[in-house]
Amino acid sequence: MASYYLAVDIGASSGRHILGHMENGRLVLEEVWRFENGMTEQDGQLCWNLEHLWENIIEGLKQCSRLGKIPKSMGIDTWAVDFVLLDERNRLLTPAVGYRDHRTEGMDREVAKKISQKQLYARTGIQKQIFNTIYQLMAIKKTQPKLLERAKAFLMIPEYFNFLLTGNKIAEYTNATTTQLVRAETGTWDTELLELLGYPAPMFLPIAMPGQTVGHLRPELQAQIGFDCAVVLPATHDTGSAVLAVPARSDDCIYISSGTWSLIGIERSAADCSPASMAANFTNEGGYGRRFRYLKNIMGLWMIQSVRHELGDRYSFSDLCDMACAHGDFSSRVDVNDPRFLSPENMTRAIQEACRESGQPVPNTPGELAAVIYQSLADSYGTAVREIEALTGRRFTKIHIVGGGSNADYLNALTAKATGCTVCAGPAEATAIGNLLAQLLSDGCFATLLEARSCVFDSFGVRTFDGQSEKEENRL
Repeated sequence: MASYYLAVDIGASSGRHILGHMENGRLVLEEVWRFENGMTEQDGQLCWNLEHLWENIIEGLKQCSRLGKIPKSMGIDTWAVDFVLLDERNRLLTPAVGYRDHRTEGMDREVAKKISQKQLYARTGIQKQIFNTIYQLMAIKKTQPKLLERAKAFLMIPEYFNFLLTGNKIAEYTNATTTQLVRAETGTWDTELLELLGYPAPMFLPIAMPGQTVGHLRPELQAQIGFDCAVVLPATHDTGSAVLAVPARSDDCIYISSGTWSLIGIERSAADCSPASMAANFTNEGGYGRRFRYLKNIMGLWMIQSVRHELGDRYSFSDLCDMACAHGDFSSRVDVNDPRFLSPENMTRAIQEACRESGQPVPNTPGELAAVIYQSLADSYGTAVREIEALTGRRFTKIHIVGGGSNADYLNALTAKATGCTVCAGPAEATAIGNLLAQLLSDGCFATLLEARSCVFDSFGVRTFDGQSEKEENRL
């Protein structure tokens, strides 16, 4: 009888419950539950609906019970940087304000009064992004200081759900590093930095590594759901899980985790907290097995997702790729990392204004808009690859693209052309697969990470692009 493992993978726009089991040496996936997600305005702030997410986590577990496919363990991953604060009775002190909210505007200047960006990067190795947790906490300190005084526990979003499931509070390494409050060389909370910024150190929980068991379902949940299982930490930062599923057999490749955001980088055994790395705006986020995901955060498919929505969602992403290809000679480009594209009132207008300001042709049709986005994104990848090579002194010839964006064949071909690398695309469900791999490794189903990644390739394969052609690869 198969042993099942459950990945609860919650992204910025949707969540899903995916069961995994091993069959003839291959990993088999089955989606059993899916639900919508997104930020909504609450008292003037963009917030996540935690109650809605929790209800769907429970409903997905009930669906496993209905199917008679009871998981040995489950793991939850989400996006990074966002959090909640709990009081002494484990009550929420604040809503789960989302990273696209504007409360952090100017908070970088407040943090800089306490520590310079150069010193901060040297300690944490994390790139400056205005939505990082360090700035979100400063926003609370400046506007609601008594909340920090009352806070007894700081929990990132997946840690909060793990607490609701098990009653146990525990922090997880990969997500903790995205706060810009973890010391890179130790992998622990930087207590000196917390004191300097006035953030209460006792509310930050001990950090555990992916693969550790948080606990078992609370008895009342077992009665409600119909079974018990272990709750295991995956890389709770969804990009950490996605990178874990990259089907590469060596470190001699670059990866792109492609979705709402594009994360492009390499895996390293040590962080690079140098001034040169900071100047290039690279980050050293935690990875599985105490690795570092040395990467750059690029705006990603958020731009095309927004334009698609503004077009009434009447085109599929495949349609938009085809239309972009038909307008491949449209010459305009934009800086996809320009803050104007982070949370504009209208993405179409923001792109048009950027082109107009730079004296370029202004895109008007869906095909022209898509061409500008995809070509600009590929150019950004090309720049990032050259920066990685300059910072590491290494030459890379292969890029693995995983996540939902790996299905955008037009973008894959553009990326191969812009980088001069062979692009290997897939799997699309990398985040859920990586979540499952952490559980399978914890349960002893794989002896090594290399063995687990080889299983990903054998199970799902990749498509390759050299800028001119696409083919199926049967082996690396």
